[in-house]
Amino acid sequence: MTARLRAAFDRAREQQRAALVAYLTFGDPDVQTSIAVVEAAARAGADVIELGVPFSDPSADGPSIQRAMERALERGASLPGALAAVAELRRRGVETPIVLFGYYNPIFVMGPALFAERAARAGIDAVLTVDLPIDELAELATPLAAHGVGVIPLVAPTSTPERIARLGPLAAPFVYYISLTGVTGAKAAAPVDPARLALIRDAAKAPVAVGFGIRTPADAARFATIADGVVVGTALVDRVAAGDAAGAPGRVAALIAELAGAMAR
Repeated sequence: MTARLRAAFDRAREQQRAALVAYLTFGDPDVQTSIAVVEAAARAGADVIELGVPFSDPSADGPSIQRAMERALERGASLPGALAAVAELRRRGVETPIVLFGYYNPIFVMGPALFAERAARAGIDAVLTVDLPIDELAELATPLAAHGVGVIPLVAPTSTPERIARLGPLAAPFVYYISLTGVTGAKAAAPVDPARLALIRDAAKAPVAVGFGIRTPADAARFATIADGVVVGTALVDRVAAGDAAGAPGRVAALIAELAGAMAR
């Protein structure tokens, strides 16, 4: 399944553009609407979907995504529910790569081996756990790899060359570079040195997507000139919350189209 993710980045590169990676929280504003929102985002032009699994202590996420997770948890969203949602999206014919994005505790409770089996069966392409560092990633990466599911490592502005050098053995479909320290959506993305992205790309032998603080089409266009992918999350989550549930898929699809248009080189 990691091949589908690499193919998405390859296709974007062939079209001389960066891939648009769209983060959305599963279960917000409710389970069924969130499935419709993800489907709308995929059909509107998102190259990759990051589907956030609600967690009670989302330490890496800013206020907008924290509130989205609170709403989702109140409506019964869970890790098993997210897996079922991806399976439903695949039944609906959505072929866009999906990265399950979240925290390790729910996976640990389910058990990494069982989770890996269920993730593959649902049609998940890769998993990103924000609180599982490279030093401990093998306990999840190994069972996932046995089922053809990848892991997406995070690299921060503070990551040392020694840690970046450890990306290679992970054979990641892509690397997520955090443009700034802090939580998602709390402040604007910081400038990124293209040479640092090149260092990460060379170490990982994989594309590099930049995220955190990228909110507007202009932001996305700016980072699309230096990165292989651009991650937008908070702005999309805010669109979900900006009106009635019935209109959420349309609001998100409209912003996806704006972002994709701005990123076309």
